Amino acid sequence: MSQNSFTPGVVAHRLPADQYSDQFSDLHPPLNDHEALVAADRCYFCHDAPCITACPTDIDIPLFIRQITTGTPDAAAKTILSQNIMGGMCARVCPTEDLCEQACVREAAEGKPVLIGQLQRYATDHLQDQGVHPFERAEATGKTVAIVGAGPAGLSCAHRLAMMGHVVTVYDARAKSGGLNEYGIATYKTTNGYAQDEVDWLLAIGGITVEHGKSLGADMSIADLSARNDAVFLAMGLGGVNALGLEGAHKDGVLDAVDFISDLRQASDVANLPVGRDVVVIGGGMTAVDAAVQAKLLGALNVTLAYRRGRERMNASVYEQDLAASKGVRIMTHAVPVGLHGNGAVREIEFEYVDDAMTGTGQTVRLQADQVLTAIGQTLQGDDLPRLDGRKIAVDGTGRTSLSGVWAGGDCATGGDDLTVTAVAEGRDAAMDIHTTLMS
Repeated sequence: MSQNSFTPGVVAHRLPADQYSDQFSDLHPPLNDHEALVAADRCYFCHDAPCITACPTDIDIPLFIRQITTGTPDAAAKTILSQNIMGGMCARVCPTEDLCEQACVREAAEGKPVLIGQLQRYATDHLQDQGVHPFERAEATGKTVAIVGAGPAGLSCAHRLAMMGHVVTVYDARAKSGGLNEYGIATYKTTNGYAQDEVDWLLAIGGITVEHGKSLGADMSIADLSARNDAVFLAMGLGGVNALGLEGAHKDGVLDAVDFISDLRQASDVANLPVGRDVVVIGGGMTAVDAAVQAKLLGALNVTLAYRRGRERMNASVYEQDLAASKGVRIMTHAVPVGLHGNGAVREIEFEYVDDAMTGTGQTVRLQADQVLTAIGQTLQGDDLPRLDGRKIAVDGTGRTSLSGVWAGGDCATGGDDLTVTAVAEGRDAAMDIHTTLMS
């Protein structure tokens, strides 16, 4: 449900006007030249580097860090981008604390890893700020590929196919490209319109056309796309949102966390976004944390993140959980929502405490809430899809689906972990298999 201006307690401009810019400033300000050299100098340049293994896109991390130390950040950027064309965004949003930096030898020895993510941003920003695109298209192959979804998987696939000489058309239901990078990530992680800047830079390779406002089912079918193209790649993400399943879930003040984040991302002035005084977020993933932190930054007095299991079972990383706590978000675990109370608009939300086996204890608690944000997962939407495995499209290791000539990757397909960096890797790998198939 969208925000309702008549919901009591949910108002805009909760903070002084000059405070918003500080609240939503860059979470990790970029390194300057000196800071980058100091950070890079800590790398051991391991021969069999565990950080490479931990990176879903297999970036040669010791090599790009060495290139920074030798004063060639643009070469470092090309090392990164050759494996991960969206390395700039991944440097900002990737949970490096659970991936490359967790595997860093410095982390094991000292508890303080090399700042791999920030060094990756330093290098990619240095190159992209010059408007340089380090890759060129190969000779035209005469083959065409249709891609559904202009998110990380779709754009990664499109770029690699274009680079190999194919002509690519990307269809996306939204008004802008970028997928969750544009619509679903906390504002303080990607400031100053970076998501769109990266898309524009990526498309500069040429050979890629993007058509917005086109969705699978409503405007086209897989059969149509397959008939008009040599291959199809599905990367439309998960467009539906799981229902809360409680009586009163349609009360004013109850809305999807993904819509809340999207509204904030697209707002020309974040001060205009209404937020409650007492906000409760239901969920334990990155979306839940992003929504909870941003509600607090918008000026909510009390923000509670409620999750049905223990903190160790939350999909959000420990770093993200600690970030939320540092911003004043209360994390309540082993709590399942059982009721929404209020006459027309939500006033309270009731939880029952459960044990580790998810068995109710009979103990309940009510929290004041004039705004409830639900972040309990998303679902796949579409008709006549390839064979599904659970709630996602079944794929093999290269992204092939049950339909001949159709590949899939990103959040809509099995095998990933719903991260930008994983989606990029799946799009890249599918593109390589598409290319091999088309040219064999």
